[in-house]
Amino acid sequence: MLELSVTPSDDLIDVPRRIVFSGAVPGELVEISSRTLRAGISWRSRARFVADAQGQVDLTLAAAVDGDYPGVSAMGLLWSQAPEQAGRREVFNTDVQQPLVTVLLATVADGSVSAELVQRLCGEGVVRRPLREEGLVGTLFLPAGEGPHPAVMILNGSGGGINEARAALYASRGYAALALAYFKAPGLSDYISNTPLEYFQRGLDWIRRNVKPKSDFVAISGQSRGGELVLLLGATFPQQVSAVLAYVPSALVHSGQNAADPAIGREGPTWLLGGKPLPHQWENNRTASWLPFDQGPPPHRHTLAMLTALQDEEAVQRARIPVEKLQAPVLLLSAGDDGSWPSSVYARMVRDKLQEVAHPYPVEWQDYPDGGHAILFPYVPTTQLSYAHPVSGRISTGGGQPAPNAEADRHSWQQALAFLQRAVAAHTSKKENS
Repeated sequence: MLELSVTPSDDLIDVPRRIVFSGAVPGELVEISSRTLRAGISWRSRARFVADAQGQVDLTLAAAVDGDYPGVSAMGLLWSQAPEQAGRREVFNTDVQQPLVTVLLATVADGSVSAELVQRLCGEGVVRRPLREEGLVGTLFLPAGEGPHPAVMILNGSGGGINEARAALYASRGYAALALAYFKAPGLSDYISNTPLEYFQRGLDWIRRNVKPKSDFVAISGQSRGGELVLLLGATFPQQVSAVLAYVPSALVHSGQNAADPAIGREGPTWLLGGKPLPHQWENNRTASWLPFDQGPPPHRHTLAMLTALQDEEAVQRARIPVEKLQAPVLLLSAGDDGSWPSSVYARMVRDKLQEVAHPYPVEWQDYPDGGHAILFPYVPTTQLSYAHPVSGRISTGGGQPAPNAEADRHSWQQALAFLQRAVAAHTSKKENS
């Protein structure tokens, strides 16, 4: 009798599953395929395996001999999925409260059998609340239970918008999570140019007044331009930031780049403080050149232009984020094959400066040498390496390859949860003893 099992069959998206097929003839080739509807688009993958002496294929043990991913990977059929419609990158449903349902189909000579694998971003009891007040635009996700809960503010990168997926998963893991938009969202600018840092200070204040976090703990988490931003916010408003999670961040303030208002240009300012633009890396830079990014056929590699700007040491110093002003633990997550900017170089700069000044809080750095820019969280497709930037439209590559990107997704999320747990415990202990 053919049987295909998934354990657990229905759980949060970050939970690994055991997928086992049984009933084959020992040594028989078994093909297992997957299909998931993501925002209405079908994503698929397939791999073939050799049944063991008991006629089984256990994906935690069995190496794929052919198909969309190599070697052994328990969740390879998910991260190796590709969209049937070229150019689509939306891996979550528009409504993040709706689960992702994957249909697995195992086929042998004598027939086939199917099973479902359900992934959820919102755990049972998580509450979603849109935020449209005090000029703030975002979505708050609250964990099940009365609380109080520690809080996290989540900031997107140069694509803008509201990162509901990450906030929902944080809430499912016990954190009051505010996904705060700052451009390319209803009522906000379509561009990153001239964004006031006071907007985010207002967001931090809003969380404290309305959520009343456990022990007044409010972390900030951001990726890419959001990674630059969380380091900048922690240095600018150190008393209001309890921990910093910087995904593929910059150590420097950058110009508007691909998310800039065309009327201002990509070399115009991004961040304002007190109404004045902060000095940025491209400003009066003697070596910076866009040519390595602009020239040649797509996909373009943005990192190449960023590296030219790093050659002007004086400009680097002018634009450097003063991370020595941080008064919180810091987690840095970077990628060695980052196509968007040299996040490994930047993370090292941040780590080294914090070491130099004997930063009195934990500083953790996880670098993924073969990974690319799009470090997310576990068990989502990692096959779409090139993309049209959602603001500029330029065809670029984030770098990396599907397998190392999937491993970065998995490992980084484990590190983020462990880091936050330690940060909350230390913060709570300090509050109780003060």
